Amino acid sequence: MIGSMGLASSIGLGIALKNPKRKIHVFDGDGNILMNLSSLVTIGAKKPKNFIHFIFDNNSHESTGSQPTNSNKIDIEKIAMATKFKIFRIKSKIQLKDEIPKIIKKSGPIMVLIEIENGGTKSARVNISTPKIKQRFMTSLKQK
Repeated sequence: MIGSMGLASSIGLGIALKNPKRKIHVFDGDGNILMNLSSLVTIGAKKPKNFIHFIFDNNSHESTGSQPTNSNKIDIEKIAMATKFKIFRIKSKIQLKDEIPKIIKKSGPIMVLIEIENGGTKSARVNISTPKIKQRFMTSLKQK
């Protein structure tokens, strides 16, 4: 998706509800989930067992120039717990390698908070047209 401004979790929820036998993994950043915290309430209420939300937390909107977020000033983990997510916090590459195979076998909704460093790099613009992005997305939904 491009320009979805925090809607990955909402899009993922819709896919999870429509495809209950398919594991849905949403990959997100701390800045994105902070733009749409209300999606956690909806996900928690719907309780999709096939939903895993991976959040890469580097305390910044790195893809748009590394503007700081407030993820280090609030507790995303407590918010997610209050909305009935199972929470896993990952603090190292070793822990990531060890824990992910176990986590993805569990029933959701699950949130995996992955602490990462800000890379300090400027992301390139996406050079794929929005109609092409839509086409790829729709095609992926049809795959089993």
